[in-house]
Amino acid sequence: YSPVAEKDTDTVKSYMLFYRRAYRYIALMVAVIGLVLIPFLPVICKNSVGLSRNELTLYYLIFLFNTVSTYFVSYKYSLVNAEQRNYIQTNINTITKVITVFFQILVLLFSSSFLMYLLTDAFVQLIQKIFVSRYLDRLYPYLKDRDILPLSQEKTREIWKKTRALVLHRVGDMLRLQTDTVIISSFLEVAVAGLVDNYIMVVGCVSNFVGIMFNSVISAFGNLIATEDKKKQYDLFLVYRFCAVWLYGFSATGFILLLTPLIYLWLGEHWILPASAVSLFLIDYYFKGERIVLSNFKTAAGVFEQDKYLSMLQGIVNLIISIVLVRKIGLTGIYVGTVVSGLIANITKPVIIYRVCFNKNAFSYFADSVKYMLIPAVTIIICFLLKNRIMSVPTMSGFLIMALIITILFNTAFILAFHKSAPFRYLYGIAAGKLHRGTERS
Repeated sequence: YSPVAEKDTDTVKSYMLFYRRAYRYIALMVAVIGLVLIPFLPVICKNSVGLSRNELTLYYLIFLFNTVSTYFVSYKYSLVNAEQRNYIQTNINTITKVITVFFQILVLLFSSSFLMYLLTDAFVQLIQKIFVSRYLDRLYPYLKDRDILPLSQEKTREIWKKTRALVLHRVGDMLRLQTDTVIISSFLEVAVAGLVDNYIMVVGCVSNFVGIMFNSVISAFGNLIATEDKKKQYDLFLVYRFCAVWLYGFSATGFILLLTPLIYLWLGEHWILPASAVSLFLIDYYFKGERIVLSNFKTAAGVFEQDKYLSMLQGIVNLIISIVLVRKIGLTGIYVGTVVSGLIANITKPVIIYRVCFNKNAFSYFADSVKYMLIPAVTIIICFLLKNRIMSVPTMSGFLIMALIITILFNTAFILAFHKSAPFRYLYGIAAGKLHRGTERS
């Protein structure tokens, strides 16, 4: 962020050359590891009825190709995001997704071929990657320069130091976030994973939309950390967190009360998961909002070494608890592991960030966490009592009435509880200023 803020093009070019080489090594590693896993696919995908081993391998290779090819382009987005032009990546990804879904619908309507469905996605993504590479080369023509000096040994050592720590974070995140489906498929059945996917898809639609807003400010925080003092950083961190607990608290409350009725209305009662598993899944979703704030700020500040073993610990804890409990209580046991391993980060990361980034004690963070959790808890209790009267049996009219009640009750309670807080006053000031300017123009 500093070279970009200082418009030091030569240093930026050196960084980008380093990134290009590093990402190619990563692509090679992912490809090799992915190919090594092929013999174990029948074990990972238990009871994959209707799929031959060759079909399973072919589908897997398509996904592997999509992943590996991404690394040859994605490093260029580092520069775009450092310049706080995240909208470029967001717009490209959104347009690509719309085009992909459009053609995939046509494929399913006219051929019903799952292979063509996957190949369509792979083809559109490949075209997108070629376009992105050429577009960013035109946007930053100096990326094609050959007179690029390598980074100094001091900067290279610093990058590798942070990269090694970041690799541990990513491996740990994979063990915690990407293994639930594998455990479900291995210890239960692929069919159960299909039921879970319906819930994940609905929550993911909201989570991805909210995530775009929160992930897009990483570069802004990076610039802020490079140019402003710690007090300014801390004040905006509190605003950032306030937005996260508001949005994630509201959406988690709605999901806890309405997600299962939505699945019932959409697919029928045979597609419903146990209430205990759904509740734990959504509790983790709520705490994920806090973790996104912490992780994004840490990423912007380049704070990776202090907790480099934390994600690995989370992944190991998740695997142990999930594997032990899935044998005893089924799907619910897997999400016990997910929640417990996630809370490790919710407890430890604030301590690290407050100490390293703000030179503060994290007590106020945890005190605020308790206050923030009270609003969703009270709203859920009240709305649950109302839900038994309004929607004892799920109907579309009852669903819409409950959605309106939850929206009004949660947001009214949240505003009344925190309207005097500094983050709310900051957001209110921005909104009032924009409204005033809009009124003047009209």
